Amino acid sequence: MGELTRYLPVELVDAVLEENRAVERRRRLLPSRVGVYFVLALSLFPALGYLRVWDKLTAGLSWPGIARPSEKALRCLRRRVGPAPLKTLFDVLAGPIAQPTTVGVRYRRWRTVAFDGCSAVKVPDCERNRAWLGKIQARLGWAGYPLLRLMTLCETGSRGLIGAVFGPTSEYETTYARRLLPLVNANMLVLADRGFDADDFLADTAATGAQFVIRITARRRPAILAVLPDGSYLTRLGMLKLRVIDATITMTTNNGQTLCEHYRIATTLLDHRNDPAEALVRLYHERWEVESAYYALRHTLQDGLVLRSQDRVGLEQELWAQLIVYQLLRTAMVDAVESRPGTDPDRASFTIALETARNQIILADAVTGCPDHDGLIGAIGLAVLDGLLPPRRPRTSARSVKAGRTRYPTNPAEPRPRQSKTITGLTLTLRMAPEAPPQPPHDREDQRKAAAGIRPMGAGNRNRAFHLMAAEPERSWRPRQVAIALGIPNYASFATQMTQWAAEGLLKKIAYGTYTLADAWKRSTLTDTGGA
Repeated sequence: MGELTRYLPVELVDAVLEENRAVERRRRLLPSRVGVYFVLALSLFPALGYLRVWDKLTAGLSWPGIARPSEKALRCLRRRVGPAPLKTLFDVLAGPIAQPTTVGVRYRRWRTVAFDGCSAVKVPDCERNRAWLGKIQARLGWAGYPLLRLMTLCETGSRGLIGAVFGPTSEYETTYARRLLPLVNANMLVLADRGFDADDFLADTAATGAQFVIRITARRRPAILAVLPDGSYLTRLGMLKLRVIDATITMTTNNGQTLCEHYRIATTLLDHRNDPAEALVRLYHERWEVESAYYALRHTLQDGLVLRSQDRVGLEQELWAQLIVYQLLRTAMVDAVESRPGTDPDRASFTIALETARNQIILADAVTGCPDHDGLIGAIGLAVLDGLLPPRRPRTSARSVKAGRTRYPTNPAEPRPRQSKTITGLTLTLRMAPEAPPQPPHDREDQRKAAAGIRPMGAGNRNRAFHLMAAEPERSWRPRQVAIALGIPNYASFATQMTQWAAEGLLKKIAYGTYTLADAWKRSTLTDTGGA
């Protein structure tokens, strides 16, 4: 495998084969070790058939007697190796690949990682694949190919993979992401989009000890515990105490178009002094690095082609091999970039690394060290450093399915341009949370909050009701009593609202039509408004 062999040595391959009991019983022309490297080569040359890929592997070998097996022998070799050794190899190689000091890898003391799923992995339309994955029903009929959903946990600074799972698209993204949560630890800060806005998933993520910055849907109307000086506010989603930031991002493109988009972000970083709201909104943009990882995996490495295999075992083996090759290339790229301190890994070209690796396989180049760099980087690293990309320019475009004929037409309400446009102006505006009319402080705790710049809860019915009930936390309230105290004329409608709040766990129903504030929302728990 050329220089990639330094990251995947023969000894590791042999150990994994022995661990999974995939070693050949008799030594023939195609031992299992060769099968592993052959499957990896299939991922490097996705457009070629078995024999053409074999020719690439052996083109640079000059000694006589090189075997040239038949396609059937190569298919039997893949079947003998199976998917288990490839999965084990990926588990060994997966993980953070950048040093803590590398540019763009960390936010404060946390390594930034991101969850995201890709549902664009196409597989052959055959009976065995349909039995496992099914077919996707589109607006105008059935999709052409069954689709496989890939979920990864990605290190945003290097775009290296920390973990991956895949399966049918019928399962939700959060179902797959929960299988990767054991890989998350207290040294990480998790970024994710609105697809992961679920109370139980947020709670499970926080239970790992990691911090998170996750976008939540605009349909949510979180109750407000306290409004912080930067305009963000504290709330509870389920039993989890969070900080919510509302921001509007205004972009101006080079053709004069102005675009606005509203973001609502929930985070476990509660201290507005150490983690300003504007810094967290800008940090959320790093989540898009996982999209770049999927682009490199699906469109650069796989060239957008349909996978080869026509059954589940073959698909699993093929996809694990792709992930291994991707991780090996990313590791070589990061090693090269780190040899020049201060260089951002974003400037390393995945295409250059991939083409250099392909050339080395064809030429059968041995692993050679570079004397100028003490052997830490080789031909792939030198090619990457010679072709560093310019610093990333700000740009925007509509997200669309890039196909000549597609069942998914462009959304007519999409305001963003269909072609990529350069952003000439970018403004981030924090939206202040609603606050109650100014009132004199009633006790020492209110005085402490006022001195810290923390404002009382907003003036919505729910927040006003919680503010009233928190003043007498042990009292039982009927909807009519609360409505009269707040000046709400429609008692029946307000009673329905209180029933809904009780179903959400915000209130505790102690008798028919009688409520108290839930323990998590009582005044004694609202005093802690800071802390990271």
